[in-house]
Amino acid sequence: MNRLKTNKPSWFVRSDLDGFFGLALDNLIQILVIVSLTQGVLQFPSEIVYGRVLPGAALSLMLGNFYYSWQAYCLAQQEGRDDLTALPYGISTVTIFAYIFLVMLPVRLDALSKGVSSEQAAELAWQAGIVASLGSGFLGLIGSWFANHLRQFTPRAALLSTLAGIALTFVTMGFVLRTYAHPLVGIVPFGVILLTYFGGFKFTLPGTRIIIPGGFVAVILGVILAWTTGLAHWDSKQFQQAIEPVGFHMPTLSITQIWSSGEIFWNYLSIILPMTLFNLVGSLQNLESADAAGDNYPTVSSLAVDGIGSIVAGLFGSCFPTTLYIGHPGWKAMGARVGYSWLTGLVMGVLCLTGAVGILNYLIPIDCGMSIVLWIGIVIVSQSFTATKSEHAPAVVVGMLPGIAAWGALIIKNALHVAGLGTPERPFSPNLIAPFEKLDTYIEGAFALEQGVIFSAMILAAMTVYIIEQKFSIAAIWALVAAILSWIGLLHSYQWTSADTVIHLGWGSGAQWAIGYSLLALLLLYAQWQSKAN
Repeated sequence: MNRLKTNKPSWFVRSDLDGFFGLALDNLIQILVIVSLTQGVLQFPSEIVYGRVLPGAALSLMLGNFYYSWQAYCLAQQEGRDDLTALPYGISTVTIFAYIFLVMLPVRLDALSKGVSSEQAAELAWQAGIVASLGSGFLGLIGSWFANHLRQFTPRAALLSTLAGIALTFVTMGFVLRTYAHPLVGIVPFGVILLTYFGGFKFTLPGTRIIIPGGFVAVILGVILAWTTGLAHWDSKQFQQAIEPVGFHMPTLSITQIWSSGEIFWNYLSIILPMTLFNLVGSLQNLESADAAGDNYPTVSSLAVDGIGSIVAGLFGSCFPTTLYIGHPGWKAMGARVGYSWLTGLVMGVLCLTGAVGILNYLIPIDCGMSIVLWIGIVIVSQSFTATKSEHAPAVVVGMLPGIAAWGALIIKNALHVAGLGTPERPFSPNLIAPFEKLDTYIEGAFALEQGVIFSAMILAAMTVYIIEQKFSIAAIWALVAAILSWIGLLHSYQWTSADTVIHLGWGSGAQWAIGYSLLALLLLYAQWQSKAN
């Protein structure tokens, strides 16, 4: 320990390269997922993706990674140490999927149902995304002063299970299906990830002890398999499209679009607020993890910069908030110190600002890197069980149900679109409910759980926790919260459009669910009274 107190930190050491490959690869996969989903699912034109979203993401990634490197360097100087590892930072994986499928896609489908062009619908969906990112950043910045209180108010099982429901479905299941749709490419990289991150196996350069990050091995093998099996093939036209975005893209402020889309924030507050809470608590847990590994960083400033990064992202066109990443002890064990973070920010900034991501997106099909996202989803779901009390396991399961239902609603709607419904000529309508119910598929329940899915997951899990602990009066309070949110339309209440079911805000719009939750609260209060009487 005395030796450490006489050592001075360095801005870069050799072992930072190992951490850099891991963190940069993780961030690169997030960027490739963003490019794939925004262009594929949301039909964003190249100008929005490479001219607005990626430059905004670049600024947020550079700001955060540079700050956390500087923070680690200064703390190391104060403590006379050379072994501090900077906090890992990047774009929130779960938020990517939550904002695309629960915010931007509904806005796009609603716009298309009103007869606007695909380009206009993409513009509106992008505006919804940047408002959500900006709102998340501001709420995160404010919440950095109250994060500990937020965490104490909500049971861990409620927070983690809600996140697990999204991770299991929107993050994981789509890529599981894609893996088995393209097994020659998908299975081997998935096996590499399982070997490395769950089996403890280390890939090394032949004849040396140099460890190659498992994620890097998975991507390289995936690329080789993709190009040798024909999943990826040379197409001069597609390659030309891939290199078209190459060139410096100056980030620009999106104040006009933000101002004109302010109502979107309130319409999707039921998504934005819980996701902000998850990012806050998740970041707080990552700080605790770093502390357990011997690196004690200040709470408020660390979380505040996390929120500021999301604000910068939204102001300059990115739809995706940033967050502190899990895995600080892992990067520390690799030998990563200060340099791996700022180098990751620099490289990701260059890739995003120059449009070079387009070339990588062409050369590296998403199937090659999706195993890493699968791993993230598996870890999140596993953690929801392992990091909570064993007796709270039923609450974890209950908290996952709304996310599964919301994903099922998305699959149902996609199937209806493929069948030719969801157009002005053949719109969605309540007439769909009866035929589905004859097949024992209650789509009305799926559509109800889809609205405010994150709120309902958190409330149901928290309520279950307190029922398990026989604190029935506290469970009743959570039920009353659900009743209030349902009554004003932030929970369960939905309305039909020609191409979707969307949230229906309004006084009394969710009356039937509000009454149901109110009756449940009375039942819980009766249980509390009866338990005291006995």
